[in-house]
Parts: sequence; structure tokens; C-alpha cells
Amino acid sequence: MSFTVKGWCPGALRPMQSGDGLVLRIRARNGRLEPGQARLIAALSARHGNGLMDLTSRANLQLRGLDPSGHAATVAALAGIGLIDDDPESEARRNVILSPFAPVGGPAWQLAEAIAQAMTAPDAPQVPGKFGFAVDADPPVLTDTPADIRLRPQGPGWLIVPDGGDWALKADNTAQAATRAIALAHWFMQGGVQDGRGRMRGHLRRSPALPHGATPLASFPFSKYPCDSATGTAGAHPPGPGPAPNGWLLGFAFGQVTPRQLAAAAAIGPLRLTPWRALLIEGATRPRIRGAILDPDDPLLRIHACTGAPGCPQALADVRALARSLAPRLEPGQSLHVSGCAKGCAHRGPAAITLVATAPDRFDLIRGGGTRDPAAQGGLAPDRIPL
Repeated sequence: MSFTVKGWCPGALRPMQSGDGLVLRIRARNGRLEPGQARLIAALSARHGNGLMDLTSRANLQLRGLDPSGHAATVAALAGIGLIDDDPESEARRNVILSPFAPVGGPAWQLAEAIAQAMTAPDAPQVPGKFGFAVDADPPVLTDTPADIRLRPQGPGWLIVPDGGDWALKADNTAQAATRAIALAHWFMQGGVQDGRGRMRGHLRRSPALPHGATPLASFPFSKYPCDSATGTAGAHPPGPGPAPNGWLLGFAFGQVTPRQLAAAAAIGPLRLTPWRALLIEGATRPRIRGAILDPDDPLLRIHACTGAPGCPQALADVRALARSLAPRLEPGQSLHVSGCAKGCAHRGPAAITLVATAPDRFDLIRGGGTRDPAAQGGLAPDRIPL
């Protein structure tokens, strides 16, 4: 089965062509949108796009279905509200996810801002397009969020942890944490990039010489952070819809949001984009948004499904229609990944059941694995899929 790995994510200045037009990705500063910004984005999606937006696993917001003139008009409007970078290269490097629960202006907020500023400076490490940072708060919630360098509070300071590593760098304060995180990115560049691509996990698998100050994670107390003894990885699950420390989380099936939903949420308060297919409305108490998911046990929240056909030119089937039809059959706690091709854009890890389209009406089934693992059953028709 063939597919193309592009090796980069769309931005606002560098959109990506898809089956339904151009995809423009907005990287809001620290993942926060003021109500006026969100209302304008909703209007731009309705006016210049196809009225569909995606909440991504990197806490960004994508507008879909733009043509070249609509893209140009949207970029001009976004520039007017401070959501456009100086150039596509800076935009791509400013790949920092902040915990949606981090207080505005607090230590984690300041750290994420400092990293973003450093990564857009002229002397920033020229990391590959998907390389990124995750800045957590207390309690940690970004454990499973895609990132190459993870920062989390440790006492009065911070730990800077390479993704997939069993060691960390220690920082005594926010400024030092930002400096050492950037230094770790420079260290990664000394052997972590091949043919313009690379991720931290792949670099660590090659057993490079560790940077100065690298300390085994086992030597740090993790009283506040339940973790795997081998990797120090926190065991927190992504939060579902419901009350949050700073507002209320609303879920959306497959992370898809309409202009009307975004505008309705913005009418309640400032928004925080999350990597969990959810919007956090600051200060809200059980808001009512038509089509949003309020029940944390809704099976649609346990389904990963990419755009699928016809929106994605590489997808072989309408996977979201299939995912909705299978949702009522999921067992409690059972996860499902339905992918339009073997690339698996919607979910990078294993799921209880993974379905990969091989034709418009045929799917391979993998149990307990990902899209590229061996199939337990192949060529299944939609009405013959066992769960």
C-alpha cells in the first residue's frame, strides 16, 4: 500500500494542498484565542473555507477548503490580529504546546513564550518541521502529546526531558529551563537529522553521547508524577469533557469544529486549544454548544479517524462515516483507530482495534497495534468488522 510522507505540517504561511483545497493551520500563541480572534477565525472559515475546522493533536486549529485567493485573504486578516509569523521557517519552528490548564502569565506560560521566542530567533536550531516542545504544568497532562522535548515542573525548577529518554536536564528557574531546552535542541541537531527529517526518539535509538548535565530520571523524586520506572513517563490520562481548573472542556468528534460552534464558544469566553480534540472555554460552567460532546464516556472520544476520503487525496475510504457507525459497538474503554491509509495521521500509537482502508469498502484489522503492524484480518467489508 503506497502513501506519501510529507515530513512537515501545514502552517498559515505554508498551507498544504488536500483533497478539499488548501489546509491552513493556525498556531495560536500558547494555544490561546481571545474571543475576538476566535470570532474572526470562524468568519474566515465560513467565508473563505469550506466551513470545517480541525483541532489538531498539536493544539493548533486548521481551516480547510481554501483556494489561493481565500488563503491570501485569510492570512491578511490573521496578520491583523497577531496570528501570523514573519516567515514560514519561523512559523514551523515555533512548535510549542503549553498545557491548556497553565495559568495565563504563570511560570509555564512564561517558559512556553520564552521557548517560542528563542525558536524564531536568527540563531535558533534549524530543527525539522515536526520537531516540537511540550511545556506541562501541575498536574502533568501532556504525557502522550506529540513532542520531542518535554518540560515539566520539578520543585521550584524544571526538568527538560528528551522524548523517549530515561534522563533529563535540570533547571533551577524558568529562564534557565528555556536556555537548556534550546541547548538540547542544538544537541539533537548534531546527528539527529537525516535527509532533513528526524525526531528525538529516533536520535536516542542511535545511542548518541549524552549532553553535559544529563541525569538519570530515576534520581529525581516523582512524588507528584506517577511514572514508569524505566522512562519516568507520567501516567496521567488526557482529560475528557467536563470541568477544568480554569474553565470547561468541550469535546468534538474527530476534533472537527464548525464556524458556528467556534463562534458560540467564543461568545462565552477566551478559548484554549488542546491536543485532545477539545476546546477549553476559560471561566465557563457547563456551556451548551450544539454538537459538542459533554459526556466523558461518549465512545466517539475514543475513536481516532483521519479526514479520510474525499478530503484527503491519499485516503481510500470515508473513514469518519465508518467510525460513527462503529461507535455504538465499542466496549467501555475500548479504543478504535480508523485510517484512510497506512500512514496513520490521526493517531501515532497503538489502539485496541485499528482499521486501515485498502479500498473504498475494504479494511484490514489490527488488534493492539498501529497502522503498520501485521493485520489479524484483511479485506473486511464494513458490515463484517468484528469489535
